[in-house]
Amino acid sequence: MTQQDITTELVTLRDYWRYAISRFNAADLSYGHGTTTASDDAAYLLLDSLELPIDALDPFLDARLLPEERRMLAERIETRVTTRKPSSYITGRAYIQGVRFHVDERVIVPRSHIGEILFAEYLGENGSSFLPDPMAVESAVDICTGSGCLAVIAAKFFPQATVDAVDLSADALEVAKINLDEHDVEDQVTLFQGDLFAPLAGRTYDLIITNPPYVDHEALEGYPPEFRAEPEMAHDGGVDGLDLVRRILEEAPAYLNPEGGMICEIGSGREILEEEFPHLDFVWLETTESQDAVFWISAESLGVS
Repeated sequence: MTQQDITTELVTLRDYWRYAISRFNAADLSYGHGTTTASDDAAYLLLDSLELPIDALDPFLDARLLPEERRMLAERIETRVTTRKPSSYITGRAYIQGVRFHVDERVIVPRSHIGEILFAEYLGENGSSFLPDPMAVESAVDICTGSGCLAVIAAKFFPQATVDAVDLSADALEVAKINLDEHDVEDQVTLFQGDLFAPLAGRTYDLIITNPPYVDHEALEGYPPEFRAEPEMAHDGGVDGLDLVRRILEEAPAYLNPEGGMICEIGSGREILEEEFPHLDFVWLETTESQDAVFWISAESLGVS
């Protein structure tokens, strides 16, 4: 079927959703960039392309599409299948808890558990049981900021805080700057290029947020094309995935205020960390997909006095 045939025969959003699911299944695509199935990924690609709410497919299923919309959707479905790029790279957008961020191939598609935790802890009825009072946080830093999404979220949840954001990649920081501008927090968030804490000499923080590369080499070798489309340096955590996590744990105390703490995403590796750092009091935080992918640790536990 040619592109012209597709755009002639398919006229509603339901038509394109069904067609996309069939193409995605036939191509055996991989998911994991905010979606987990062909139907969810197809819905995301179509709705975000049409500037529709990404969590509201049903009301629009029988809407007839304009000719230019049909052509765009047909082209983007074909691009998803033939390039195996994540749908977020095709639309240029990704979401954390409904907050939209610009993304492209200079950064990984944001999907951090930390975003879910911040929203759950600070939008709950009783406030956080472990994170500091948001109005009391005067300084925060996002290490390995990538697209800047967690730095933006931190700026929104901690309105009194100055927020620093660090990444080794100059390309990633260009994307982060776009997101700071789009969310109007460029006066609150400062970007630094460098290796972890290296550009922050003399600074200390009430809160450290970090989602460093944490994929082990065996997992990297088995990556499908969708994940290989992302910058490898943003995934590579060394042989066991914990090289940068170890460095962060060792360096963080010099950058924490006494009443502060750190929230860190590690993916897997809880048993390894607890065995290597038996003196540290890790508090493992539950998310919808994991019980031990993120830990909180207080400055006191890290020896800050």
